[in-house]
Amino acid sequence: MQKIVYKTKQQDLILNYLGQMQGKHFTAEEVYRHFAESGVSVGIATVYRQLEKLVTDGKIQKYFIDDKSPACFEYLGEDCLNSHEHFHLKCESCGKLIHLECDELSGIENHLKEDHGFTVNPLRTVLYGICAECAAKEKGENA
Repeated sequence: MQKIVYKTKQQDLILNYLGQMQGKHFTAEEVYRHFAESGVSVGIATVYRQLEKLVTDGKIQKYFIDDKSPACFEYLGEDCLNSHEHFHLKCESCGKLIHLECDELSGIENHLKEDHGFTVNPLRTVLYGICAECAAKEKGENA
C-alpha cells in the first residue's frame, strides 16, 4: 500500500521560502516571523510540523548547537542528501552561527580517528569563540 502524500498551500509557501534560504541556517521562529511580517497566515505549529517533515524526508538538515539555543535548520536544495560534512562556529558574543567548510579540519578529523580511535560527527560539532565582526567591535571599543 502506497502512502498518500498531501501537499498544502502552506507547505508550498514554506518550501519556496526555504529555497531562498539555501545554504543558510535558520530557526523555526525565524521562518514563522518571516511569514508573520509578510502578512501570510502560517502558524508556528505548522512551521514546526513542516520543518520536521522536511527533515524526515531528507530535504533539510537539523542541528542542535547547544542546550541554550533552539534547533536550527539548513536547506541545501537537491544536494541535501549528498551534502558533504562541515563544522559550525558559534560566536559567544553575538550568538551568530557560521557554517564552516574547511579542508584543514579534515586533518583534525583524521588525526582523532587514527591516533585516538575517535570519530567526529562534524554535523554536530560546534567550535565556540568570537566572530570577526565582534572581535573588530571589541578592538574598536578598546582602542
